[in-house]
Amino acid sequence: MEKNIFGFIVFCAFLLMQNLPILALTTTSLDLMPVPQEIKVINSEGFRLDAGFSVALDGYADARLYKAATRMLRRLSGRTGLFFPQDYITAKSNPTMPQMIIKTSRIGDLVVGEDESYQLTITENQVTLKAETDIGALRGLETFLQLLSVDEKGYYFPAVVINDAPRFPWRGLLIDVSRHFMPVEVIKRNLDGMAAVKMNVFHWHLADDQGFRVECQSWPKLHELGSDGFYYTRAQIKEIIAYAANRGIRVIPEFDVPAHATSWLVAYPELGSAPGPYSLERRWGIKDPIMDPTKEFTYEFLDKFFAEMAALFPDEYFHIGGDENNGNHWNTNDHIQQFMKDNNIPDNHALQTYFNKRILQILTKYGKKMIGWDEIFQPTLPADIIIHSWRGSEALVKSAQQGYMGILSNGYYIDLIQPAEYHYRNDPIPENTSLTEEEQKRILGGEATSWGELVTYETIDSRIWPRTAAIAERLWSPQSCNGIEDMYRRLEVVSFQLEELGLTHIKNYDMMLRRLTNNHNIAALKTFVDVVEPVKRYERLLQEITYTSYSPYTRVVDAARPESMTARRFSQLVDQFIENPKAPASHELTDLLKIWENNHSFLKPIIAKSPVLQEIETMSADLQELAETGLLAVRAYRKHKRLSRKQIESARAVLEKAKKPRGQVELMVIAPIEKLVLAAISNQK
Repeated sequence: MEKNIFGFIVFCAFLLMQNLPILALTTTSLDLMPVPQEIKVINSEGFRLDAGFSVALDGYADARLYKAATRMLRRLSGRTGLFFPQDYITAKSNPTMPQMIIKTSRIGDLVVGEDESYQLTITENQVTLKAETDIGALRGLETFLQLLSVDEKGYYFPAVVINDAPRFPWRGLLIDVSRHFMPVEVIKRNLDGMAAVKMNVFHWHLADDQGFRVECQSWPKLHELGSDGFYYTRAQIKEIIAYAANRGIRVIPEFDVPAHATSWLVAYPELGSAPGPYSLERRWGIKDPIMDPTKEFTYEFLDKFFAEMAALFPDEYFHIGGDENNGNHWNTNDHIQQFMKDNNIPDNHALQTYFNKRILQILTKYGKKMIGWDEIFQPTLPADIIIHSWRGSEALVKSAQQGYMGILSNGYYIDLIQPAEYHYRNDPIPENTSLTEEEQKRILGGEATSWGELVTYETIDSRIWPRTAAIAERLWSPQSCNGIEDMYRRLEVVSFQLEELGLTHIKNYDMMLRRLTNNHNIAALKTFVDVVEPVKRYERLLQEITYTSYSPYTRVVDAARPESMTARRFSQLVDQFIENPKAPASHELTDLLKIWENNHSFLKPIIAKSPVLQEIETMSADLQELAETGLLAVRAYRKHKRLSRKQIESARAVLEKAKKPRGQVELMVIAPIEKLVLAAISNQK
């Protein structure tokens, strides 16, 4: 607390020395995401941007920072259409009178807890970005770009002083490339998206039952037989690691052992706990194949493998997975059962602990620290391992209390199709935590997880973005930054800005709708899909359709967004209308209902030409009936008109029928229309 007060005094003294008036600034004034730790606005017109804008670097700048400054300048030019004089910013091209100066004290290391703080000062005549490390400067450049504003005079940056640093040192995104392989360009554009919202860990899930995705020189059959030909070469791995490093992002590889091992065993069945041969798994779920922890060959194999991968991936941490071992093949293997008896190993959890300790010895030998999912937690492991919690925050709390570091992914599973609000409210250290201050320091942060069962290169961006930006804010910004409505306001702006990085979460929507309509007019289909969402959690995998790795992921459920912003807006309008039937919102409300009332008649001819859409035809008809019901309720509520018993029964029947998912999507306007009906019933005189 004393340090914070002292810092604030120094900060205010700086402003006074600069003769800069201080005004309070709320996040509603700016479109920043994540919200910085401290923002002060200067009572000034701000910095006016013109074609003469130039940038100079001062201090310990390296190639990473020069490249980042150049990317910033190109993005700024792309947004504004201004022809800036600088092309590539280098030490030789530093101008003598720059409009922007970037000052750093040292080169940052890609390690946990590196200083990522920065101070950004924008006055009428000058932009100054100061940071202890070049990585902090990278974070400040993203804030600078988000501050770009426009008025009738042109482009400008508001006059502000921002002091910023992350709340948590570990802010990650997991991308699963085993279930569905993701080309290099997909990984790169998502790394750019991560950098834009100040995330700093790329967790690369590289091996699972469906595929082994890395070229391996020590055991070449892994990628030759376990990948269907879809894998990253060593050169591509190095390319992506360098690409991430240039954006201040660490790359953590995950090779899941001992379970989720089918692709390993296809290549080397002698690793398995059951006789081969094995074949690559095409379906999803927890499978039986698992490595045999009682064979010395298993550890000889993994020693050689980890030696190669440890040299390929430079980060100090290495993820071994360790989750979802059903133990079936261990239970039916006589040799394994005898080994357990001979060594007083009471159950499969203890056997996996034995395995994990052997793996830990190997990783330690090659200078790596181990991360694993919370199943690996065992109090006899060294305190420098990291417990990655996916099953619940209880495991995170327990491990922290026993001296272990941890990161949270429970609540950040973006593949479960939950709204941004759900993830945003999820905090690695909630306000009511029972952890002491020392124990809280062991919670390093969290990771959004994009598991690959139901995504392809066409749809993955729409499942990651923009919701992951809300998670990024939760991991960077102060805990007090928790306004839901303001978060959504800024999320819409950031989502649009992410497009300039090549992310396809917006533009692929229309492309997929065009394919679904067989290149006919997509307007009616878009109106429908705008108000549906895919079914939640793992419901999609539990329905009658059997999904495999080669199934089509091109249906309405794949085009539909994880969160319908139209439905969310409609729900707000309903609340405003019930509060005041004469409010301006009532016109927007009835306009939407009228559009939905008429939409089915426009969509039916399109469905007739595109059989793939037949699965949602009855739901489209339900939307029409819902809209008619909503309009009836609006008129009744506005005029205090009594609904007949028949109308009430009909409305309830319509609402109930519409709740049934079809085509694995569900209508998201049912609840607000039901609220309208109930309001109309209770409002009758």
